[in-house]
Amino acid sequence: MVNSNKYEQHIFRSQRLAVFADVQNMFYSARNNYSDSRLDYDKLLNTVLKGRQLIRAIAYLVETDDIDQSGFKYHLRNFGWEVRSKQLKIRPDGSTKGDWDMGIAIDAIAISEKVDTVVLVSGDGDFTALVEHLKACGIRVEVHSFERNTAAELISSATEYYPIDESILRRK
Repeated sequence: MVNSNKYEQHIFRSQRLAVFADVQNMFYSARNNYSDSRLDYDKLLNTVLKGRQLIRAIAYLVETDDIDQSGFKYHLRNFGWEVRSKQLKIRPDGSTKGDWDMGIAIDAIAISEKVDTVVLVSGDGDFTALVEHLKACGIRVEVHSFERNTAAELISSATEYYPIDESILRRK
């Protein structure tokens, strides 16, 4: 009888992986679920890797003038993340716009020919079409997020869904 755990580990080790983290989505989800905690991006990366070969890990940030995120960006880079950031846009009517949905989708599609698995760290249901597209191209898509703040259609569209729990958090 084959030990499926060893078999899966062998298959996983040969996989090439790209990780895309929607930092704003994860920040607000962590705050809503665990008010005094933040996602630990070092633990997160180690958790999603599972011994596989990391090709790229990109964290997408939206910045504002009133919050200095230089220390956070420095730590992300030290943990092995590439950091992409842009300024929050304030519209003439006072509303704001600040997400990376299109950037994440474009980057995931662009790298998909070089990896076996894409890991999406977000609960945003807007990524469901991206997940379906990547799967149609033969890419394994894993979603890691806080289950309470994740769109049901995103969970069901993923090849595999992994809920984030307190073990991947750090206290403020």
